[in-house]
Amino acid sequence: MNGGLLVAGTTSDAGKSVVTAGICRWLVRQGVKVAPFKAQNMSLNSFVTREGAEIGRAQAMQAQACRVEPTALMNPVLLKPGGERSSQVVLLGKPVGEMSARGYHGGRQQQLLGTVLDCLAELRGTYDAVICEGAGSPAEINLRRTDIVNMGIARGAGLPVLVVGDIDRGGVFASFFGTVALLAPEDQALVAGFLVNKFRGDVSLLEPGLEMLHGLTGRHTYGVLPFRHGLGIDEEDGLRVSLRGTVRESAVAPPVGEDVLRVAVCAIPLMSNFTDVDALAAEPGVVVRFVDRPEELADADLVIVPGTRGTVRALRWLRERGLADAIARRVAGQRPVLGICGGFQLLGEHIEDEIESRAGHVDGLGLLPVRVRFAREKTLTRPVGEALGEHVEGYEIHHGVAEVTGGEAFISDDEGHSLDGCRVGQTWGTHWHGSLESDGFRRAFLREVAAAAGRRFVPAPDTSFAALREEQLDRLGDLIEHHADTDALWRLIESGAPQGLPFIPPGAPA
Repeated sequence: MNGGLLVAGTTSDAGKSVVTAGICRWLVRQGVKVAPFKAQNMSLNSFVTREGAEIGRAQAMQAQACRVEPTALMNPVLLKPGGERSSQVVLLGKPVGEMSARGYHGGRQQQLLGTVLDCLAELRGTYDAVICEGAGSPAEINLRRTDIVNMGIARGAGLPVLVVGDIDRGGVFASFFGTVALLAPEDQALVAGFLVNKFRGDVSLLEPGLEMLHGLTGRHTYGVLPFRHGLGIDEEDGLRVSLRGTVRESAVAPPVGEDVLRVAVCAIPLMSNFTDVDALAAEPGVVVRFVDRPEELADADLVIVPGTRGTVRALRWLRERGLADAIARRVAGQRPVLGICGGFQLLGEHIEDEIESRAGHVDGLGLLPVRVRFAREKTLTRPVGEALGEHVEGYEIHHGVAEVTGGEAFISDDEGHSLDGCRVGQTWGTHWHGSLESDGFRRAFLREVAAAAGRRFVPAPDTSFAALREEQLDRLGDLIEHHADTDALWRLIESGAPQGLPFIPPGAPA
């Protein structure tokens, strides 16, 4: 096999990320050497590869589905929103500047088509198959001229296209037909067919509609995937997606000890890497919720201030909502608080920011003896250390450089020298994302939190977050294997779109 496929969607959040991961896991179980690819991703959930490149977490998850190491080639362009109209542009894993949406779509995006096609070609020269994920909808006719992630990449690389539709939203037949009918003839020729996602009920009731869709478009439906809870692994589009994510919709196991542990995560603006709390929510007896009101912190045993692409903006938001005062009262009462990355920075004494917000000197919450200066160069690393007597791994993605002037080191090397973070009493801060995925450290941290909160909570001794993640990826592979026409899918990946697919008028506007 030496093939490829573009998984497009009728809308954002139709299930492209998980379908791509499912196809990848199915293929690798067939002995195919496969890689994921997304030309352009817009997300605040990112990951650092071993070579120090920043890519979308969805592509890192898909690489795990392929059982390969993620690289910058798999997501050459990453856009990290910094507000309603501008984003940081990350090219081949490194930030190259801020750009408005108009400026990016007005010319910069199209200039990157050659770069993303080169990355895709390099992957296709290394792997048996490359499964590409689109973005939004391929029928966004206002953006087609500069598109590099949907039909632009499909036409540039000659990829067949499978369109995924979320039937749980309703209107899936109209969405399938309309998606094809709004594409130019050259683009339509690459759209091989459809995949229905999130179906509930008796598939036989759907079959007449699928037959009529085939009659109207000349294109087959390659499968009907049933609705399954908890399959939104590391998706990209924000808190709404996260709340449907893998561990927060899975069956909640009863606590090992007598009490549960309640974790409140402040839903700050431009929240990044909210997946950091997935490992906590995977623990039996740990209840995780996102909050935006001070009264919701009252019964929490642990409050987490997560990462953000707008530290100064998040500070202002916390103060305006009364959450800053509520957090300060917790700290004064020796009740546990954890700040991660941007959340760590805003717990400090002050921030000097001429990079992200350009706000200059800003007073922090003053809850940790830390001073933060934003550097032009972004820190992108995969560090390893020890904390609370346990091995811990993580990844760093930040412009802020922390000067710790007191307290205890949170994470150290094997000789006890400070590597990162700060702890004062029951207030912790760290720049390391993903640290809670280290099972031993997570359990030790939860024991400290439970003791401080006076809870008779006991961490489960055998919870393996990595094993849970593998189980989820296998579930995605099972969905494809059991509910898709895998023979037809194999032919599509290997041989491309069928010849002679009919044109559906009116096509793209001139």
